[in-house]
Amino acid sequence: MKLNELHPGPGARTARKRAARGIGSGLGKTAGRGHKGQKARAGGYHKVGFEGGQMPIQRRLPKRGFNSPLKGQTAEVRLSDLQKMKETDIDLAVLKAAGVVPIQALTAKLIKSGELKRKVALKGVLASKGAREAVTAAGGTLAE
Repeated sequence: MKLNELHPGPGARTARKRAARGIGSGLGKTAGRGHKGQKARAGGYHKVGFEGGQMPIQRRLPKRGFNSPLKGQTAEVRLSDLQKMKETDIDLAVLKAAGVVPIQALTAKLIKSGELKRKVALKGVLASKGAREAVTAAGGTLAE
């Protein structure tokens, strides 16, 4: 072990650095601000994204994409969710009451995920091609 290899142990609470309190502090003279320039001055800073008057990158690049206002209005329902339910006649209100679909959902779509081994009658629920086949194979019906 050498003196220059000594350091506080893991989890030790070290004292914070006190800037501009003499050369012994390790942050004397310029106090870690470097020499001159806007960042070295008192009160000298600028807003986020400012590039010294140059057109900022967020304004140079074109806008792209959009946020769909309809996102979150259609909820996904799995075949395995229908298998767990006790009701045979299923519509959007029944799905909401069972907690399968969020209350704010305006429509629901059945997707082929899991298995359906019982007969169900769906009304007012959208379905993917694979889910539609699975419902009819189990002896159920779909009315949109």
